[in-house]
Order: sequence, then structure tokens, then C-alpha cells
Amino acid sequence: MNKTYLILFISLLSLTSCGIYSLSGAKIDADTIQVDYFPNNASLVEPTLSQKFTIALQDLFLQQSSLNLVKTDGQLQFEGEITDYIIRPTAATAQQTAALNRLTIKVKVRFYNNLNEEDNFEQSFSHFYDYKANEQLIGSTLDDALNEIFERITQDIFNASVAKW
Repeated sequence: MNKTYLILFISLLSLTSCGIYSLSGAKIDADTIQVDYFPNNASLVEPTLSQKFTIALQDLFLQQSSLNLVKTDGQLQFEGEITDYIIRPTAATAQQTAALNRLTIKVKVRFYNNLNEEDNFEQSFSHFYDYKANEQLIGSTLDDALNEIFERITQDIFNASVAKW
């Protein structure tokens, strides 16, 4: 019986020692990551959106992996653009006015794995944030919206590129 546990333990140990794993459990065979600036090509422009999104994507990879951020020649490379920044009413009151508004942001991402080109993809990611119609999308309301949207989109990008979910 003890021999069986020893063989099982050694087998599991050998499986988990292959490759580099991030803090999220994703196996990452690369050492460097390059995240290019994501320009805002949406018809409605929020002035700081591009910079905030680019930093959010960089921060997520630095926090959830052991990758080193580089400006050029990254083994993993992300580029793309913000394609939509849309505000629409989502719920109406009895008086036929909006009760909630929804901010939706869509980002087109091109991912290049320069170590394994089979992993390359071009894909769009989006998420939304609902807020009360009587609030303006400025200050803390805007910050909350962007934080929630960016958290979801960047995690989806991480999962699609290195976690393979």
C-alpha cells in the first residue's frame, strides 16, 4: 500500500515540475511579455481610457505570472485597440425614462506567442457596467465602471492567452 502512494506521489511531482507556472496555475513557457499601447478607436472617446487599459493589462500579467515586462521583442506580445465605448439605457421606469445605463467596452486583441505560433490569436473581448441613470459617468462612478470592466476583460485575455481556458 505504501509503495502505491510513493509511486503516485513521484508521478504527480514529475508532472508538476514540467514548465513554469504562474500564480494563477497557468503554465507559461515564456520569460518576457510585451504589451503595446491600446489606442482608443471607439467613436465615443474617454481621454484616459487607452492608458488605463494598457496599464491594467500589464499589471494583471505582472501580478499573476513571473513574466518580465519588456518594451520590444517580448516572447509573448499583445497589441490591439479599444473598438467600442458605448453608453445605452438598459432599464426603464414607469414614466418611460431610463432607470439604468450600461457602459460597454470592447477591445480587439492580437496575441503573439513567439515561442509557439499555434497559440497566436485575434479576438475581441468585452464587458459592461450598469449604473443608475441619475448618476453621471464621471469621478468615482467612472472609476468603478472602468475597474470592473478592465478586471473582467484583462482576466479573460489572460485566460485565453496563457491559461488556455
